[in-house]
Amino acid sequence: MEPTHRAKGGSKHRRGKHTQNPPRTAKDPNTGAQNHQQNGPLRSDMGKQSGSVEENVGAPASRSVTKPRRAARGGSEASHISDCSPCAQPAAAGDGSALPGGREGRHCHETPRKPGVPAQSRQRRNIESCETQDGGAGVPSKQLRWAREPKEQVSQLRGTWGKAPPIPQRGTQGSSPPLCDPSSPRGGEERAKNRRKPKADVDEMVASPGWDPTGGQEPRRVRDKAKDQQGQVKMSSPGSSSKKSRGPRGMRRHLFEDYMSLREVSAGLKRGELVQGALRINPRRYHEAFISSPDGSADIFLDGLVARNRALNGDVVVVQPLPPERQKVENAVESEKSPPGHSSPGQGRHSSPDIIVEAQYSGDEEEVLIKMEAVSLQDKVRAVPEDSEHSNKHSTSGSTSEKVVQRTGKVVYITELKHSRAASGFIKFLPDKTFALFSPVDHRVPRVNVPLTDCPADFNTRPGDYTNTLFICGITHWPADSTFAEGRLAKSLGQAGEIDPETEGILAEYDVDCSEFPAESLACLPQNLPWTIPAEELAKRRDLRQECIFTIDPATARDLDDALSCKQLPDGNFEVGVHIADVSYFVEEGSALDLVASRRATSVYLVQKVVPMLPRLLCEELCSLNPQADRLTFSVIWTLSPEGKILSEWFGRSVICSCVKLSYDHAQSLIDAPDKGFSTEELPPCAPAHPIRHIHQAVLHLHALAKHLRAQRFEGGALRLDQMKLAFCLNADTGLPQGCYVYQYRDSNKLVEEFMLLANMAVAQHVYRWSPRLALLRRHPPPQGRMMDVLQELCQQMGLHMDLSSSGALHKSLNETVGKDQYSAARKEVLTHLCSRPMQMAVYFCAGILQDEKLFRHYALNVPLYTHFTSPIRRYADLIVHRLLAASLKCGPRLCLTDEEVQKQASHCNDKKTASKRVQELSADLFFSVFVRECGPLDSEAMVMGMLDKAFDVLVLSYGVQKRIYCNAIEGLQSFQFRKVGKRPEMTLIWAAEDQEQKPVRQEISLFSLLHVQLKADGAPLKYSAVLKRPPPPQH
Repeated sequence: MEPTHRAKGGSKHRRGKHTQNPPRTAKDPNTGAQNHQQNGPLRSDMGKQSGSVEENVGAPASRSVTKPRRAARGGSEASHISDCSPCAQPAAAGDGSALPGGREGRHCHETPRKPGVPAQSRQRRNIESCETQDGGAGVPSKQLRWAREPKEQVSQLRGTWGKAPPIPQRGTQGSSPPLCDPSSPRGGEERAKNRRKPKADVDEMVASPGWDPTGGQEPRRVRDKAKDQQGQVKMSSPGSSSKKSRGPRGMRRHLFEDYMSLREVSAGLKRGELVQGALRINPRRYHEAFISSPDGSADIFLDGLVARNRALNGDVVVVQPLPPERQKVENAVESEKSPPGHSSPGQGRHSSPDIIVEAQYSGDEEEVLIKMEAVSLQDKVRAVPEDSEHSNKHSTSGSTSEKVVQRTGKVVYITELKHSRAASGFIKFLPDKTFALFSPVDHRVPRVNVPLTDCPADFNTRPGDYTNTLFICGITHWPADSTFAEGRLAKSLGQAGEIDPETEGILAEYDVDCSEFPAESLACLPQNLPWTIPAEELAKRRDLRQECIFTIDPATARDLDDALSCKQLPDGNFEVGVHIADVSYFVEEGSALDLVASRRATSVYLVQKVVPMLPRLLCEELCSLNPQADRLTFSVIWTLSPEGKILSEWFGRSVICSCVKLSYDHAQSLIDAPDKGFSTEELPPCAPAHPIRHIHQAVLHLHALAKHLRAQRFEGGALRLDQMKLAFCLNADTGLPQGCYVYQYRDSNKLVEEFMLLANMAVAQHVYRWSPRLALLRRHPPPQGRMMDVLQELCQQMGLHMDLSSSGALHKSLNETVGKDQYSAARKEVLTHLCSRPMQMAVYFCAGILQDEKLFRHYALNVPLYTHFTSPIRRYADLIVHRLLAASLKCGPRLCLTDEEVQKQASHCNDKKTASKRVQELSADLFFSVFVRECGPLDSEAMVMGMLDKAFDVLVLSYGVQKRIYCNAIEGLQSFQFRKVGKRPEMTLIWAAEDQEQKPVRQEISLFSLLHVQLKADGAPLKYSAVLKRPPPPQH
């Protein structure tokens, strides 16, 4: 997806009345960010074994990473999710004891002895009959490696709390060799050595796929003859060694299989017996996980903790499909239970698949995180006869009880450790233990035993003082015989519910490197300040300093990486230029600074600050196209007809001097008043050589051309899926939100977007023509056909005439179906939510890796080639494209990378893009939760956008947030009945009479129904609920 309005960089704390950047609308579509980086003391080793599994598995596997809703801290229940509704992170209880079916207080029940049943089978059933305490997963092959010996760590932690040993950063390329690779000729020898090593030595090791996490003791492979692999294991006490969990002679029984060897995995993938993909764990029902099926059919289901085999969300795994007799068979409609007496946990903003397919938001196109598993979780509502025992109070009725068969599988290898293995959460004291229990906020991560020596000095005597304190923990080891991982506490963050600790926790969990830039990288910057452009460099460039060139950005932006120019030629045509900061001049390939930038891969934009990809000297000064300062740029200059037809184009390095820094508001004012004469007081300071009237005229010309370009794009089949975004006003003194509003996407945003799109497409064509092997491009695969068929059927049942045959047809249908009344925008938002589900994410890739050019296409933009060129200050992919462009024009050195290395970096950029986007969303969630707490309750209209048998999701129109309302939590509701007519869900709510003289009020709701809700804070930190307000009595 391509964002368009980006609130660019900013000071570390942008405060004041309008200090918060509106959602960063990247001017060029498809912006976002992803995963893996060092983060203060928690720096995970990024060694991966990608590409080593199979020679021809070079292209990045299409993956859908579940977007976890950041849990409401200290919440008391976990809510459930279906694909048809926004994802939400379950609330995290401080000690987990209140979670239904949850993380504490559940016991493993032993299967009664039966004659003729072997003991081994009975033990297996004992395991499988137990429910997990955490449903999360970690991976054995991922070890966080510490810089000091364990004894030194312990002594240090005893002496000074909060200074946990640093974890080395992960490398962006290459992989750590397996310590005990079964395929290695010395594998047995190494395992024997590891058996003799003390466990502390094992914890120091950096593991890689194929390594036995038990410290070298090779676990027995669990036989496939067992009936069920999805057993969720619960031990009676964390880390306990109860006799029931032991095998013969008191040995601990392995709950997880060991991994296949690399040789077995490679052969299995080639034969089509194994499947590789990214693991997606349902954030509400975390015993459910999925990977995409390579043939585009229904996802492969992994049921339970054991089937995931210690892999965590986002990891690239190899799965062995289970035989047909072990496939999942269930009714096509399956009930989803809601927590009794509770509404949805407070999740600020939706985490539904919000694929934005153009340049409109700061994260641009999003991958679909929870797809319609097994056709559609929304359709899995169990049919309950109306005359059943439930019909008197809460009843459901369905149109079918047909059986659905879904392929299931189990993880047999972990190819890439995408998850950071770090989490924020709470610690709990365990009497008579040498360790404490760490409970992550994200329930998809396992609970972790941490040494008491890592805990605060007075934790043993005053554990209650830390009930609401957030900590960061890194997983160092996950034994094969336990559902609990082992780890180390890295840092105490502060009180849950406060902005700074919560923000630091988000950054740590998503591996965002917010540390200071190392000295060796800063040494790569110009040392003699103020810096001026050398005369020899000026001589090599096209001098555009006398042209009327200006920037249009959010008012708070500081990293100004693009500028525009437009002048009318004597023949009536226009010369239009897009000028992008020449970051590649300052960041030389292979330098220490380049290494840091490649690891960070993207700037990360939070509500209150930005974590930059490059040092601020570059991104806010030397590279930023600040007004009335000479700056080095890369320019694309076209000759355009008045109708927007390209007559000629030029690429090259240049030097410019921007005459004024316009905000989107300034540009919109110029567009709205074409005949007005603006005074100097109404606009920012302008260069004397370019009067305001010249700038005004240039903006109007650009606006007219942009309208033509936009019309041509949509006539040519482009698609845009808009979604509401929140912007905040922060208190200058406290930094707390004191106001929020839905960001408006206006003509000034569209103007900039069109020319950024045009530049990106032009550069993509040029670079690919020059180097079909090395070109770094961006593709957007078409939506999954099976899910589009399901969506088409749903639309028909709802009476919506939607044409989903192509991106252009979908765009046209979205605009024609919603009507033109005051609620058309809300209906379009709901439809966009539904249409986003089948969409896949856009990804960077190296052209030399994919053989079929048909796979290069960008579905949303409907163009054959596309890339990112316009934001090198904040995206490393753009920097690579700049280097390729310079080499093609013979004004820069050739790229010193192979196509495999370009692909590796592209994959890393995809990961960091995803992580950055998620961090940005969680930051908005955090601030909105605080806003509700500080300024609530908030009343608003809402529109129904998804329905389950006992709950429904609403879009809160005033704030653009999505919330789930559980029917059994609605105060004053006497009964409710859910039914489905075909695939169209409907619900009847019966409100109890307010007094004896009145009758109960009947309320019918379905998709697009308009309701009135109130947002109010709950007792737990960062948790708020949407409360459905009682409808007015009918008028007689």
